Amino acid sequence: MQNTANAAGTDGPELVDTAPLIEDLYPALAKLREAGPVHRIAGTDGRPAWLVTRYEDVRRLFADPRIALDKRHAAPGNYSGFSLPPALDTNLLNMDPPDHTRVRRLVVKAFTPGRVEKMREPVRRVAEELLDAIESDGRADLLAAYAGQLPIIVICDLLGVPQRDRRDFRAWSDALITPDPARPRAAKEAVGSMLRFYTELIAKKRAEPADDLLSDLIRVRDDEAGDGGGDGDGNGDGDGGRLSEDELTSLAFLILLAGYENTVHLIANSVLTLLDHPTVLQELREDPSGLAAAFDELARYEGPASLGIRRFPLEDIEIGGVTIPAGETVLLSVASAHRDPAHFKDPDEFNPHLGRSGHLALGHGIHYCLGAPLARMEMETALAALLRRFPGLRLDVPRERLRWRPTIRARGLISLPVAW
Repeated sequence: MQNTANAAGTDGPELVDTAPLIEDLYPALAKLREAGPVHRIAGTDGRPAWLVTRYEDVRRLFADPRIALDKRHAAPGNYSGFSLPPALDTNLLNMDPPDHTRVRRLVVKAFTPGRVEKMREPVRRVAEELLDAIESDGRADLLAAYAGQLPIIVICDLLGVPQRDRRDFRAWSDALITPDPARPRAAKEAVGSMLRFYTELIAKKRAEPADDLLSDLIRVRDDEAGDGGGDGDGNGDGDGGRLSEDELTSLAFLILLAGYENTVHLIANSVLTLLDHPTVLQELREDPSGLAAAFDELARYEGPASLGIRRFPLEDIEIGGVTIPAGETVLLSVASAHRDPAHFKDPDEFNPHLGRSGHLALGHGIHYCLGAPLARMEMETALAALLRRFPGLRLDVPRERLRWRPTIRARGLISLPVAW
């Protein structure tokens, strides 16, 4: 890989080849990290972006107010990412304060540790039902049959999405997260389908509100708009607790997509990690209470997010002697930070007994993952049920035949064939 650590600017050196980051992620990141703190690569849409590789820089930039999430701060031609319509994109992943503060405050109460803990027993029942459905088969693709099912049920129950409306969601998600080069229109079609889905769902909830998070958000939106909280066109003005119609739709989109996608791969990646480390697996089977402590190491070692959400400097910033111009796309390599020996002792070793702290799998700073308590509880519950029910759990294919999704953005398996 080419070292670009001493270069900057749009017309700088050739871009680092990202193919190794897909083919052999951690060794490729180690080479980049050792070569320099920042490298120019082709971003997720092929346009240039800056990849930050070292832990201290990644952690600092997560909380640095000089870099923004809002795409309006991207310089012309420098946005590296997928474009969504405003009705899906006016969400927390494209917001900075004060809008971010206002919108986050409206939804954070749904994910407090106390409220999430009340969900543990219902989640456990869902896990048991999913395992009941496959137990007699003796084998399954655990990604499709379990890890991919549990989070969508949980998050749809939280939002109040009817069972009949949960169809096609995984296909839409895959089209956005891992675009298929053979189907160039698939992502655009998925966006159109999701926009129709959320628009219709919100209309149904308005007509027939229920005891769920989406109905609560609609009440906040409609009550305040009716009392002068909006501008008459369904758009909040950014003050107080007001919520625009686009923000409402985008919140539903973000909660469902993020709550589903990341948790699927957090569970599946953790299962694979434990299968690769049978001594730890046996310890956790004998004492499931250890899963709470193991969560952080599982999230660090093989977390689902290789990159943080793209950011844009509000001014020229310097990282390790490299100047990144204002408005260019910055990608924070969480996967590289988690294997940085300057911060973590023996980072390529999985060992929950070392008590490593400071992982960034759930972000850091004001954009720390809103659903972190829910993700933690879901993974603990899913793994506890699985290890208890299937003591003979093992891979059903040679380890080298497992394949990861071909994207630099996320770290997720395509399938996880297991037997018991």
